[in-house]
Amino acid sequence: MSWVEFWPTGTYPNNTMASLFSRIVAGEIPCHKIAETEAFLAFLDVFPCAKGHVLVIPKQEVNYIFDLPTDLYLGLLAFAKSLVPAIEAVIPCQRVGMAVVGLEVPHTHVHLIPLNTIADMDFTSKIKISPEELADIAREIRSHLP
Repeated sequence: MSWVEFWPTGTYPNNTMASLFSRIVAGEIPCHKIAETEAFLAFLDVFPCAKGHVLVIPKQEVNYIFDLPTDLYLGLLAFAKSLVPAIEAVIPCQRVGMAVVGLEVPHTHVHLIPLNTIADMDFTSKIKISPEELADIAREIRSHLP
């Protein structure tokens, strides 16, 4: 089962709590992985705002970012920051923007989005990228990580 099959509408029911992201962490749902540590996981968004849109999550399921313990919060931001040079090396952009919305999936996540215009961070306008292209993008970004 792919993420898109599990979550075909791009919206997630708010009343369930073994989050989609926890299922990805557990390996129940595949993802286009960018990087992983014991505490964090980064993967491509399959409903991206822009090419190279990466989601960064703590593996621990906590719904609201400001409920994270301080060390996990700071670690999440540091892990996200460490990915930016690799994203910029692969995706032509003016910069990588970061957003935390927290309403789509009940599991803390940070969006890293390559930006050329402010419209690239429009969460109501998604672009379509094939699974093959997502796999290629993930492979390219991983190849630029230390």
